[in-house]
Amino acid sequence: MNQPKTIIIVDDDDIVRIGLRTLLTELGRYEVVGEASNGRDAVRMARKLEPDLVLMDVGMPTMNGIDATKRIKSAVEKTKIIALSLHDDSRFVTQMLDAGASGFLPKQGAVEELPFALKTVEAGNTYLSPAIAASVLTHFRHGEGGGAVSDLSVREREVLQSIAEGKSASDIAKELSLSVKTIESHRRNIMKKLDLYSVAELTKYAIKEGLTGFD
Repeated sequence: MNQPKTIIIVDDDDIVRIGLRTLLTELGRYEVVGEASNGRDAVRMARKLEPDLVLMDVGMPTMNGIDATKRIKSAVEKTKIIALSLHDDSRFVTQMLDAGASGFLPKQGAVEELPFALKTVEAGNTYLSPAIAASVLTHFRHGEGGGAVSDLSVREREVLQSIAEGKSASDIAKELSLSVKTIESHRRNIMKKLDLYSVAELTKYAIKEGLTGFD
């Protein structure tokens, strides 16, 4: 008998995690070895457990799914990541794929699509829900880029998300184990790269680009 695939569920909604865990249990081929409600905890858990698969929410507090995916793929290359989102904006899809995700599907269709998405990804292929595939193809055909957010480093994106979530420089410094001076330097660099010069502008930009847990 084949060993069950190990999997981590990452979502800031308790009800969603329960639903996904129930579905995976019913499928019988997967062992849920961990659950996390934000990207930062997901990265720590993935580094420790090295799961076969991660189901990753895109919009979460503390660290979003895009940046968490980048960090997990950098630390545990073998782990396959499938993104789940309430949004089907092609920007979110392409950013998740660029970060290293192997699949993307809307939460609305997760129950019906997830079993096939899992098999597709396990076989080494990329799964895109039919509901979003057309918009992603249009995105690439028109040559649309990811915007200036692609100019930011992972650390800068992390700081930007924290700023947008209303955290002070001292709070961010404590959370990231950095000095306040370093956080302020990151903020200046972010503003310069994005050509935005107020916290309000940064917050609006971060929400628009899907870098926060806000819907």
